[in-house]
Amino acid sequence: MAKPNGNSQARGFERVETWVFDLDNTLYPADCNLFAEIDRRMGAFIAAELGLSLPEAQRLRQSYYYQYGTTLAGLMRQHKVSPQAFLDYVHDIDLSVIAPAPQLARALKALPGRKFIFTNGSRKHAESVAERLGLTGHFDDVFDIHSADFIPKPDPHVYEDFIRAHGIMAASASMFDDLPHNLVPAHALGMTTVLVATGATDHPEHQAIAGWTALPPHIHHRTDALAPFLAAIGEALTASGDEPKTGRAASQFCLT
Repeated sequence: MAKPNGNSQARGFERVETWVFDLDNTLYPADCNLFAEIDRRMGAFIAAELGLSLPEAQRLRQSYYYQYGTTLAGLMRQHKVSPQAFLDYVHDIDLSVIAPAPQLARALKALPGRKFIFTNGSRKHAESVAERLGLTGHFDDVFDIHSADFIPKPDPHVYEDFIRAHGIMAASASMFDDLPHNLVPAHALGMTTVLVATGATDHPEHQAIAGWTALPPHIHHRTDALAPFLAAIGEALTASGDEPKTGRAASQFCLT
């Protein structure tokens, strides 16, 4: 379930006071395939906005995503697309594929310190997903693409803006993300980094993870089940006398 690398002892969780979570494919598993629905709506938006066929629009969506970090960043730069219109359209989706996650809620509640969602999506989308998961009230704030002036992760300046906005000490923070490259700036700032690998999409980084024989140096831990991983941290803190005990349970977040 959890796989630490050789640096994990130097970057444990004993001193973590701030817990930072990506949203999509992190707080819920990639196996839910929710992002595929978002991708389809991106393609439909681009086709209508730019007068392209759906296959052409999807090729452009993918090209901009890999070139600029998000499809939206490419559309804004190359076509002056309204970010709000884009976000409102692509996040108007059916969230029923995500099941409530009571184990994750209990694990988050048991962790000491503050918790944040740090996402390339919108606050509205993050709040909708959190509500569906049953996590409303477990996060201190959401740092979304609006907060980042529409500059996406993994731009290092966005991480600096995030920690500055919330008075976070990077050395006492831990970041959880499903994309390895999003953990590079977090590691450089001194955060404890956790790769949440809960299923593969067609993203090249997700595909590459399957072939890893060891974690890269910028990733301290890896888990394929977030709720029990966090519960285990809570148990370790309990053993040291820091926090109330929380139980471990198998995690099932995705409806099949």
